[in-house]
Amino acid sequence: MDLLSPQAWDQFISEHPEAHILQTSPWGTLKSTFGWTPRFFREGNIGAMVLFRKLPLGLSIAYIPRGPVGEGDWEKLWIGLDGYCQKENAVFLRVEPNIWEPVDKALMNRQLPGFIRTEQTIQPPRTIMIDIDSSEDDLLMAMKSKTRYNIRLAERKDVVVSPSDDVETFHKMMLTTGSRDEFGIHSLEYYQRAYEVFSKNDACVLLIARFHEKPLAGLMAFSQGKTAWYFYGASNNQERNRMPTYLLQWEAMRWAKTKGCQQYDLWGVPDYPEEKLEEQFVERSEGLWGVYRFKRGFGGEIRRTIGTWDRVYRPGLYKLYQLWARYRPTSAA
Repeated sequence: MDLLSPQAWDQFISEHPEAHILQTSPWGTLKSTFGWTPRFFREGNIGAMVLFRKLPLGLSIAYIPRGPVGEGDWEKLWIGLDGYCQKENAVFLRVEPNIWEPVDKALMNRQLPGFIRTEQTIQPPRTIMIDIDSSEDDLLMAMKSKTRYNIRLAERKDVVVSPSDDVETFHKMMLTTGSRDEFGIHSLEYYQRAYEVFSKNDACVLLIARFHEKPLAGLMAFSQGKTAWYFYGASNNQERNRMPTYLLQWEAMRWAKTKGCQQYDLWGVPDYPEEKLEEQFVERSEGLWGVYRFKRGFGGEIRRTIGTWDRVYRPGLYKLYQLWARYRPTSAA
């Protein structure tokens, strides 16, 4: 197994347009500012960026977000990573593969031997994926009529969406949104670093919706290969009847199309089957339920990854970590 430089890893990723943005070296650069150490491994046609995080007593955890990358048998990669993880005193290796359900159980057993499934997810396993490889008219017609109406209403109410580098204003709106909707957000430094790292390669856009120059809402979208992701969104409490968030999403999809993307990932809905989501979203607003009501209007397909899997090296310490993590607030992505 080879340990690659970030540049060599970028070359490997360029040969795999299906690779997730969370497996790119810029994502590793972002995470390295906030306590993680990225390492890039390749075993034949398979590779993975592994993020290591130090724990007390010289221990660590290892995490592969939305990887490995490449087609083939993963077992040799795991064997190689076992040695490196143990050298780093890792309590466990956590993997969240970029594989969609349904998946053959026998294949899963071959690809993830010795792993156990855990409910302690880091990234949201379920999302809405929108096919944007069609005309703008077709995209609009695939939306719920109310969503389509709200996009046009925002335009009629003089909401203007434009690219911006004003991350501080965006973060202020994130603080408002987090307080209003009761979810955790990242620090200002995190959003600044994310914008700095990815905008260098034109792989990120910060869009701000304004009314008469007053910021009403914003979002950050990212692109890699054929996919764009809506990771972060925020809005103020004023002028919400102008529906700025609807126009923002539409402009983000249009931006993604200019990047050559064929799909737009709305990144995160409640982890329940579609039938339950549709039955309960009117009555529920906690957690991701509130954003599901909003996101479902843009059309697309509800999809779920195979979830989160752990390869445990120190069982006793692993149980202690699980207890600690259960009560620790987190922010995905």
